[in-house]
Amino acid sequence: MPLEILTVPCLSDNYAFIARDAQTGATAVVDVPDAAPIIAALEARGWAPDMVLLTHHHADHVQGLDALLARFPAKVYGAAADAHRLPPLDRALKEGDRFELGAERIEVIDVSGHTVGHIAFHAPGSAAAFTGDSLMALGCGRVFEGTMPQMFASLQKLAALPGETMIYSGHEYTTANGAFALSVEPGNSKLISRIEAVAKARAQDTPTVPSQLSQELATNPFLRADSPEIQASAGCSGADGAEVFAKVRKMKDAF
Repeated sequence: MPLEILTVPCLSDNYAFIARDAQTGATAVVDVPDAAPIIAALEARGWAPDMVLLTHHHADHVQGLDALLARFPAKVYGAAADAHRLPPLDRALKEGDRFELGAERIEVIDVSGHTVGHIAFHAPGSAAAFTGDSLMALGCGRVFEGTMPQMFASLQKLAALPGETMIYSGHEYTTANGAFALSVEPGNSKLISRIEAVAKARAQDTPTVPSQLSQELATNPFLRADSPEIQASAGCSGADGAEVFAKVRKMKDAF
């Protein structure tokens, strides 16, 4: 049975997630931008988290942890490479590590780029990936600490997951990301349709996260370095994927 996953809006545009294995009751919280809405969602359902999974060290993903742990003692999981600047970890993880959330296997993927030490959590049995600020709906995180080739390689790892995988990313940035995507690939009919659907969802205050990987592959410019239209927009027709990605990311930074 797949995990039940709740999307919890936090702060102005962050998301946390609560994942629960109905078979065992095992529950995890993914990232803690703000404790109050997460605690409210847990208490409304009578759930208690067994673990907290942290994707990276940025304050808007960890700053609510102390308050959450004060209400619900839980084990904290995060990247070994980031342990020096994360809250204290009960389990330090690296790429290829696996652990169980009830009956569900969780796999750790190193997705460094936005930060060095950023990790994603993949639940293959539930077709879900918690990607933080790496792969996002119609976008990707800004490359703050890593290199452009590193971020490109991280996104390629995520792009290789099964197409039905749902991408649980850390922010409601989809409207702005869509505007940029359209600027570099205006001829993409699937993108145009998606932007229309995003506008309708946001008009009703409905989250656009999660999104399906197959949809990202069809519309997200950071996964579409092989698109001739995007290559032309970036002025690098025929370039390799990493070069196209770097140019498109720099264009987004200035957009």
